[in-house]
Amino acid sequence: MSLGSNRPTFKPTPYGYTRRSRGIPRWLLLLITGIVLGAGGVLFLQRSYGPQRLTVEQSEQLRMDLNTANLENQRMNTESKALRQDLDQAQAAQKEQNAQVEQLRKHAADMQAGVAGLIAAIPPDPRGTSPGIRSADMTLQDDGLHYQVLLIQDPVDGDTQVANLRGEVKLIGIGTYPNGNTAYVGLGSQPLDMGRYTVINGQTELPKAYRLHQVTIQIMGEGSDKVVATRTFRVTAAK
Repeated sequence: MSLGSNRPTFKPTPYGYTRRSRGIPRWLLLLITGIVLGAGGVLFLQRSYGPQRLTVEQSEQLRMDLNTANLENQRMNTESKALRQDLDQAQAAQKEQNAQVEQLRKHAADMQAGVAGLIAAIPPDPRGTSPGIRSADMTLQDDGLHYQVLLIQDPVDGDTQVANLRGEVKLIGIGTYPNGNTAYVGLGSQPLDMGRYTVINGQTELPKAYRLHQVTIQIMGEGSDKVVATRTFRVTAAK
């Protein structure tokens, strides 16, 4: 009788179950690795291409710049409102001025029509010249002769406008001295620059002891001594 055990030796079969020590699954390692790599990539991208974090000083400076920009924006809005008000006031003033100008134009047209009517009513120059010396007021006062002369140019038939006339207006006095001698005395001249009509006003002193009776008005063209119009008026004493 043998002393050894007769139990058969155990041999694992392909279908048998064996107990092994458990390690970390491969899929979990892959997952963790992917998470680590993804987080690192995100940090890398943020540091390389993303916005950089500001320091405390930079944040404070940014806040101050933002407040300054807000204040500047408010100032510009206030100035914009003021400019808008000024523009509205200027436009209103311009509108009022335009209305006044239009009213003045109407008044000027009415006055022009009235002047045309008056000119037509004034007796023509007996000599029939143009310009014509239509009327004159010669008044003797203590300080000499005061005169006012109305000159009118007549337009050519079919025209409503006349050419501008430049020249000179001369006054020649006709009077006597105490000895009875008649004397012609120059009483001065004035430059002439007229359109349709003009009024010549003036005052001149007389020679001592000279008694003025009449005044002859002569009109010469510019640069010429030729008299283009003349007329004589009696002198009246001031009342």
